[in-house]
Amino acid sequence: MGLITPGQVRDLVEAHCRDIPDFPTPGVIFKDITPLLADSYAFGQVIEYLSDFLERVGCELVVGIEARGFIVAAPAAFHTGLGFVPLRKPGKLPGVTLRESYALEYGEAALEMHEDAIRPGTRVVIMDDVLATGGTAAAAADLLERAGAKVIGMSFLIELASLAGRAKLPGRDLECIWTT
Repeated sequence: MGLITPGQVRDLVEAHCRDIPDFPTPGVIFKDITPLLADSYAFGQVIEYLSDFLERVGCELVVGIEARGFIVAAPAAFHTGLGFVPLRKPGKLPGVTLRESYALEYGEAALEMHEDAIRPGTRVVIMDDVLATGGTAAAAADLLERAGAKVIGMSFLIELASLAGRAKLPGRDLECIWTT
């Protein structure tokens, strides 16, 4: 597969995502990426596009946010010959972990990673499926930087511009394939 243009990959993401109203709670419109994942051509083009971003910024290690961030981060890491580090919900990793708690509009959440997952100074890119309010992405960056990593970029399939998540990530190199 050859790399397609940013506009073409954006069109693929847009065409292969669907809105699920009132999920997980009333009033929320969930962006479902499962049709994208089911189309090998579209998904392959997205992974190639994300891999190109990783190479352009000089990434050394790819970090995926649980759970849908794993779906794009792990294959992009593999495609570029890089390692992958998962950021998980509390209690999902064995061994000693570092934790970062953050506020949600309806409560609190946290992310954890193995304490020894990243060597200080490692250049990392954080990947997830959707940039919404920015709280999870900001917490991920804070956790990684506390562990000594250098967060050089963040990549998302979809950015929900109306939720202004970008404002919580000032100065970050963001790659958002489709902004809606």
